[in-house]
Amino acid sequence: MGKRWIMRLPAAAAVWILTAVCTVTAYADGTLIPVGETVGIQIQMKGVLVADVTPVDTAEGPKCPAESAGLKAGDVITAVNGAPVDTAAELIQIVDGSRGAVEMTVRRDGRDRGVTVTPAEDVNGSRRLGLWLRDGVAGIGTVTYIDPATGAFGALGHGVNDTETGVLLPVADGDVCRARIVNVKRGAVGAPGELAGSFDASDVVGCINSNTPCGIFGVMSGSLGRLRPALPVGGPEDVHKGPATILACVAGQEIEEYDVEIARTGMAAGNGRDLTVHVTDPELLQRTGGIVQGMSGSPIIQNGKLVGAVTHVLVNDPTRGYGIFIDTMLDAAA
Repeated sequence: MGKRWIMRLPAAAAVWILTAVCTVTAYADGTLIPVGETVGIQIQMKGVLVADVTPVDTAEGPKCPAESAGLKAGDVITAVNGAPVDTAAELIQIVDGSRGAVEMTVRRDGRDRGVTVTPAEDVNGSRRLGLWLRDGVAGIGTVTYIDPATGAFGALGHGVNDTETGVLLPVADGDVCRARIVNVKRGAVGAPGELAGSFDASDVVGCINSNTPCGIFGVMSGSLGRLRPALPVGGPEDVHKGPATILACVAGQEIEEYDVEIARTGMAAGNGRDLTVHVTDPELLQRTGGIVQGMSGSPIIQNGKLVGAVTHVLVNDPTRGYGIFIDTMLDAAA
């Protein structure tokens, strides 16, 4: 596969800002390597997401078989006529080769249900359901930590959701690849900024095995850049108002440490908003305007401990954002 140019992963803000055996092992000695490196992220879904339903142009006029059968945006189709499907191409092939109605297994709100859909023949003679489908996503994001003993990693601090439906994407498999930041759109009030990056989809350094509301998790099979020494993990009780730092990559592949202020803590909201962060570092403010999309996952360090990760930017103030406790990420990884 060739180089992919990605503006951002569909997730960082109040805007959401290979091959190893992909098994996550909990950290053993109470230390983790804080990373802060931007990587390319590729996720292949488990099933096919219904991004939208749309009419089919037939000889008798517009028809929408999917809508008539009760399908809606956000549904995940996992099987057709008893055969598992993980790509849109597989689903289309089964529908094209079938006669009459097709039986689908559809996951909605965490539950599977059976749906019968009768395809319509479009004006070109093809059998169509009236669906816009999505079976994967690619983008960039930041690795928060690596377990030095096992290679297990956590990134983003929030889940990868479909941008149109908001559905947390179920993962069949996925990769992380080395990436490079090539441009920064600075954040402004009412207009969150973003990192623009590129990555070679063949330059895989790890595999992804889960996508949760608290981050994506997997195992590194290759090396990233220059990593810092492992730090003790700080619990929520170790986090307090006051100075802290974050690690982030906002140019090339260079990871730098920037000053921030933890303005509020102890919220433990469980949605990536356990604490609030205020960027005070003049260099980061000059480069990005504060927190921008693509920085989600940047590790937060306070008093020599890894305590959390940046997750969101506030739309009305790009110098401020939310973070998640590292404990919350580790619980999700386990």
